[in-house]
Amino acid sequence: MSYDRAPREMHKAICGDCNQECEVPFKPTEGRPVYCRDCYQKHRPARSSRY
Repeated sequence: MSYDRAPREMHKAICGDCNQECEVPFKPTEGRPVYCRDCYQKHRPARSSRY
């Protein structure tokens, strides 16, 4: 099974933690922080296990 998806449009942003330029797959909203891949891992909510 193959998925014919168009490539995601990437948008430039500045990480709210490390201030490095990064690209995200969504248009950043003014006034809301955006995080690079590394910093996002620190801010992501912990996953709860259902078992």
